[in-house]
Amino acid sequence: MEESMRKRLEATKIRFEEIETELSLPETAEDIQKLTALSKERSELEEAYEKYGEYAKCEKNAAEALEIIEMGDEELMELAKEDRKANLDRMAALENELHSILLPTDPYDSKNIIVEIRGAVGGDEANIFAGDLLRMYSKYIEKQGWKLSLIDASLGASGGYSYVSFTVKGHNVYSKLKFESGAHRVQRVPKTEASGRIHTSTATVLVMPEAEEVDVQINPADLKVDTYRSQGAGGQNVNKTESAVRVTHIPTGIVVSCQTEKAQLQNKEICMRMIRAKVFAYFKEKADAERDSERKLKVGTGERSEKIRTYNYPQNRVTDHRIGFTTQKLDRVMEGEIDEILDALIHYDQEQMLLSEENK
Repeated sequence: MEESMRKRLEATKIRFEEIETELSLPETAEDIQKLTALSKERSELEEAYEKYGEYAKCEKNAAEALEIIEMGDEELMELAKEDRKANLDRMAALENELHSILLPTDPYDSKNIIVEIRGAVGGDEANIFAGDLLRMYSKYIEKQGWKLSLIDASLGASGGYSYVSFTVKGHNVYSKLKFESGAHRVQRVPKTEASGRIHTSTATVLVMPEAEEVDVQINPADLKVDTYRSQGAGGQNVNKTESAVRVTHIPTGIVVSCQTEKAQLQNKEICMRMIRAKVFAYFKEKADAERDSERKLKVGTGERSEKIRTYNYPQNRVTDHRIGFTTQKLDRVMEGEIDEILDALIHYDQEQMLLSEENK
């Protein structure tokens, strides 16, 4: 094990044991804020602490086995060799696991998300594909046991959506779906096309961590709030009361709207959640670009050339162009079975972080 890695793990061990001591003190139990903070820190360090403890035990066993081998006792030598090899193999596996555990974590991985999907290039077919993506994500979210709540939607003339936004709440939602932002390209015979020619269309996806008020400060004076009548199918209030709300963040020009609730106040609260998320994402993207722009891919204009992924229906193929990953299971992917793609993206991101850490 590299000395730098061992030093980090020793520091983790010392800090974990300090936290254990602090948590056992009566005064800590009386301070809820401190208790919560220490418990959270303990949880973050626990896996590294336990695996480093196992590594140290294997290291000790391997050293003891070597001593027996060097003594030259023929009766014990073969057994000691097997024991040493087993411990060295486990140490190698643990070292790889510890490398991943020690990688810097995204502080937003545990957050809920706000997602926007827009039909982009391709007219009606792009909107239909946006609807297909919404269905794909809905199926995946359901499988994960998460909760999806619609925020706003604009139906396409021939089906699907020209625009749809929704929230997703659950465990580590952002960590799983954060790489979905970008232009998704579909190649298929459009449902609106009678000639049977394959067309290419795109829809864009934007995934944002939901921001709390402590994450981003928004001056009320920077907001313009408009109300208007809800459009489309709904309850009796549709087109009769100004329950729909539109909020504009003047400094950035970001605009959000919501008309899903019957009460104007509820729609405004949803708009404020969206504004916080969008303003937070706006400044986060700038900071990410300055720090490591090569690993941060965000939604573009939706042009075909800005694709992150292609869904090819004639070949039942899905290709993620950022990592060169391809699967011939498009039919299953569109039913929400996207774990294989997401895991490949997460694994690639971790590899890039490892390389970055090694090159420091």
